[in-house]
Amino acid sequence: MRVMTNANPFAQRSTLEYELPPFAQIKEEHYLPAFYEGCAEQLAEVQAILDTPGAATFENTIVALEKSGQYLMRMLLVFYNKSSSDTNDALDAIEEEIAPKLAAHQDAINLNPALFKRIKDLYDARESLGLNSEDAWLLERYYKDLIHAGAHLTDSQRDRLKELNEELSKLETQFSKNVLADTNDLAVLVETLEELDGLSDNEIAAAAAAAKDRGHDGKWLIGMVNFTGNPVLDSLTNRDLRKKIMQASLLKANRPNENDNKPVLLQMVKLRAERARLFGKETHAEHVIAVQTAEHPDNVHAMLRKIAPAAVRNAKAEAEDLKKSAGTDIESWDWGFYTEKVRLEKFNIDTTKMRPYFELERVLHDGVFFAAGKLFGITFKERPDLVTYHPEARAFEVNNEDGTKVGLFIGDFYTRDSKRGGAWMNNLVDQNFLFNQLPVVVNNLNIPKPPAGKPTLLTYDETTTLFHEFGHAIHGLLSQVKYPRVSGTSVQRDFVEFPSQVNEMWILWPEVVENYARHHETGEKLPREWIDNLNAARTFNEGHATTSYLAAATLDLAWHSLNVEQAAKVTDVEAFEAQAIKDYGLDFAPVPTRYRSTYFSHIFAGGYSSGYYGYIWSEVLDADTVDWFKENGGLKRENGEHFKNTLLGRGGSIDSMQMFRNFRGRDSKIEPLLKRRGLL
Repeated sequence: MRVMTNANPFAQRSTLEYELPPFAQIKEEHYLPAFYEGCAEQLAEVQAILDTPGAATFENTIVALEKSGQYLMRMLLVFYNKSSSDTNDALDAIEEEIAPKLAAHQDAINLNPALFKRIKDLYDARESLGLNSEDAWLLERYYKDLIHAGAHLTDSQRDRLKELNEELSKLETQFSKNVLADTNDLAVLVETLEELDGLSDNEIAAAAAAAKDRGHDGKWLIGMVNFTGNPVLDSLTNRDLRKKIMQASLLKANRPNENDNKPVLLQMVKLRAERARLFGKETHAEHVIAVQTAEHPDNVHAMLRKIAPAAVRNAKAEAEDLKKSAGTDIESWDWGFYTEKVRLEKFNIDTTKMRPYFELERVLHDGVFFAAGKLFGITFKERPDLVTYHPEARAFEVNNEDGTKVGLFIGDFYTRDSKRGGAWMNNLVDQNFLFNQLPVVVNNLNIPKPPAGKPTLLTYDETTTLFHEFGHAIHGLLSQVKYPRVSGTSVQRDFVEFPSQVNEMWILWPEVVENYARHHETGEKLPREWIDNLNAARTFNEGHATTSYLAAATLDLAWHSLNVEQAAKVTDVEAFEAQAIKDYGLDFAPVPTRYRSTYFSHIFAGGYSSGYYGYIWSEVLDADTVDWFKENGGLKRENGEHFKNTLLGRGGSIDSMQMFRNFRGRDSKIEPLLKRRGLL
């Protein structure tokens, strides 16, 4: 056993409020020792389970496993949050070192035959153990997860599996590193102010500040974002510059340089196919989806093919409308710009004029927090005295109506070169009753930071992202489970986006929008007419949005539906990508896929491989849930309590679809989704 010392801040539970990690003490040199000591400690804890005399019991095996690895987990939660939101060369090097070793460590536990035998014995006798529902589900999770991880394989198969997992973890880290480096490298430098016509003063100032930071004082820099396209394309009048930005965006990690991800992803696809075969599955997609709510790729394809033709049909009709406005054929870099013009013509909506009404602090306090308070009876109080992992990461204390503590919410809203693209939620502490821990959750966004003293004015899309990510945060904050393993968002991958998508419904809910959407200078409310027009235009441009998303979901499934022999034959990434999208009928040049393969971090570096379909799979549940809220009076405490008690608070402690049935009173229906997306 490791000798306990107090030198490493990860060595024991934090003594700070909410067990917030002691960021003031944590230094880069603490991560690696904590990692190695944490791994050694957990392996010793697992060995102690195996050395326990007598028969396996739920308490001496499953609960003991739940209690193991706390030192390691404290370090990993902090490290991976830091490396995704504020990385540097030193952290990149640490990640490269620990990624394969973590994979090997997890395999040492998951593929231990003696441990598997104990858990299998318990699982086989589960009916006679007298377990409550949460305990029974935890036992089932452990057993099925070990099977899924390969615990039942032969010795030689397990050895090869360990090699594959280690190699894949290295490649995932490399993929992510390449995307960040090339995304930064492809930022477009603009020489004259005239070229930026159409952008707001704040956007121009932010571009000037970004250029200055990179040593280009007196010029302007348009940074790339993680998905295809760029928000500035909606308002830039200069077509040549729009084209330049779009073309740069499509090239991320797809150039013949040190950041080229094509060889990385081809190798990953081959290794994932080989691993699936070890598991007795034909493809990676088949292996992954087997433990999701969808159960088999055929079920996913059936839903996507139901939607795809109508989506493309709508996108082509939209393109014709845009063509009339533009007076010329529409290219991908024109779509956003002319969409805004047509939106204005059809619905009298100018989203650029709305930005003054979406000031970050008001949206956060009087929109996001306000809706959560109305629904769940919780309050938010900023705690500037609490030290977080970055000066821009702000801590908010969350309390119930009676003053009891819920947990901590940390908001890290601004983009920076050290932060990966996109938006996400992390946990720093998982809620559980086993250790009596309250949740500490983080939302990361990538909003361009305005110059000092200027307000942060959000686009409508950024406002949507803020509400969406907070839906994940709420899922983590309201968790009420015994075991860390099933806390908060620890649900099946194709279910996890459901609560976050539901939370988007409050953006234009009358009581909420009237409370937060105020002009940052005059205080006047967002005009009622504009809100009505936004609601009327809900299906506007859905053809583009759905086609772009489906192309990405299809691409994910195409790469991961290759067997070993098929994967070995693919050498041309771009040709494969084009064919995959064409096979689905989604090849429409003005609407490129939301992510191209070389920067599709969700599936090659983010845990969503064979799972990107989950957004629209979850949206079936989300659209049905929105209907339920509307039928039951909307933003009411009793509705929030029902949602919390039947679903949000249960984390992953029961079957995901059973949770939905408990909430809705029936299975889900697809019609609300089709109606929402204008596909009926």
